[in-house]
Amino acid sequence: MSTATTRPPAPTRRSFTAAASEYVNDRTGIAVAVKGLGRKAFPDHWSFLLGEVALFSFIVILVTGTFLTFFFQASMAEVEYDGSYVPLKGVEMSVAMASTLDISFDIRGGLFVRQMHHWAALLFVAAIGLHMLRIFFTGAFRKPREINWVFGFILFILAMGEGFTGYSLPDDLLSGNGLRIIDGMVKGIPIIGTWISFLLFGGEFPGTAIVGRLYTLHILLLPAILVALIAVHVGYVFIHKHTQFAGPGRDVTNSVGPPILPIYAAKAGGFMFIIFGVVAVIASLFTINPIWNYGPYDPSPVSAGTQPDWYIGFADGALRLIPPGWEFVLFDRTWSFNILVPLIGLGLFIVTVLIYPFIEAWVTGDKREHHIADRPRNMATRTAIGAAGVTFYAVLWAAASSDLIATHFKLTMEGVIHALQALVFIGPIVAYFVTKRVCIALQKKDREIVLHGYESGRIVKLPGGEFIEVHQPLDEYERWRLVSYDSYEPLMLRPNARGKITAGERLRAGMSRWFFEDRIAPVTKGELEASHSNHH
Repeated sequence: MSTATTRPPAPTRRSFTAAASEYVNDRTGIAVAVKGLGRKAFPDHWSFLLGEVALFSFIVILVTGTFLTFFFQASMAEVEYDGSYVPLKGVEMSVAMASTLDISFDIRGGLFVRQMHHWAALLFVAAIGLHMLRIFFTGAFRKPREINWVFGFILFILAMGEGFTGYSLPDDLLSGNGLRIIDGMVKGIPIIGTWISFLLFGGEFPGTAIVGRLYTLHILLLPAILVALIAVHVGYVFIHKHTQFAGPGRDVTNSVGPPILPIYAAKAGGFMFIIFGVVAVIASLFTINPIWNYGPYDPSPVSAGTQPDWYIGFADGALRLIPPGWEFVLFDRTWSFNILVPLIGLGLFIVTVLIYPFIEAWVTGDKREHHIADRPRNMATRTAIGAAGVTFYAVLWAAASSDLIATHFKLTMEGVIHALQALVFIGPIVAYFVTKRVCIALQKKDREIVLHGYESGRIVKLPGGEFIEVHQPLDEYERWRLVSYDSYEPLMLRPNARGKITAGERLRAGMSRWFFEDRIAPVTKGELEASHSNHH
């Protein structure tokens, strides 16, 4: 008796790509992650592009920086230049300076890549700064995004440090002058300043190790920290989702915008190449940091007009605004308050910006989650605070170019400095009050538009002989945008569990009254219904 054997079905032939994809998915489960990620909606408001500009410019920095590392030599050893740039032939300079000149004149495409690297670094810092301003003025830093604000601000500080370390590597006259200023600031710190300077520079300025140590920071330590923080920052964005501007039916569970895959990913990819192209065009048309014009570092030819990169200008400006004579000798040590005051002032300013989300949450007592972005006019005090901070930064930034302002506008140097010294105190105060008044005026205008509509320009004569202008009512979206915000009230001063009112509670209640004073309440439902019936 024979038995029939059943053969397994012949396997279907698949492409190599399909087989490889199935192999990877079976062992990683990546398809589930990609599917979940692809379904996330991404709001398409133009302001969200600022963060993408920062990310894509950082990619440009990594790509161009990798090319430059193959040719740059981080050494302070003295050599005699023998490259293609004739005006500097035979001049003694460091190996770092000579290799930078070789990149600029002897490596094919070297100057183009070097300038792309520098322009992308400037764009990176600028994009982060504008991105943080957008987050601040729209209140996107509130719960649950306070920690992500901290990570973002640390990214901003590290980006400035990354830019400064790269700017200082060529050991030319301009970067050497900047390092000389840093060395003076460090040595102005009592007790430990001299030791910190010795550690950084490897001896008395200019030292023999500073370029090598800055190079390590620039290509290894700071980029690694930046990449890690960017990954954490973007991860938090996906966890908490983006904030959105008000509109009918919008909340964190009902995001408005295209899904990441494939629509947003394709748009982002195209935008990345646009950033690459724009940086490449700028680098090909506009020269930046022409070190061959400055020559190697030598303190004797340093003259007026030497400017640091724009993002470091505020620190240089703070030093220039300090009046002379702010130092004295005590306990056999020189106490340089002309350096300590700018360091302490800038440190307090930076720390205040870093922890501002927690300060506002404490003042307002607001512990709710927020996923709808504020219109800046509806939070008048916060917007005024931001305007004051921007003005303070701008005055310090302008002070870094005080010599250029004096020469270009034919003013005295003392007059420019005295004017900026006054503006650094008066400017933020004026900006605060003007901005707050403007915000409140805009709130009143919005309230008027919601209740009465837009002016149509059409005049109608009533039966009684009265002439009136017909107003055009708002559509649903416009009305929602103008009325969908919360009106907060100052915290009540209440005794604690022991029946006492502490000084901290008094301070908190006072700051809460200041934060919410002169607020304009949103239009109520009854007012809307009455307005709607009047229109009909």
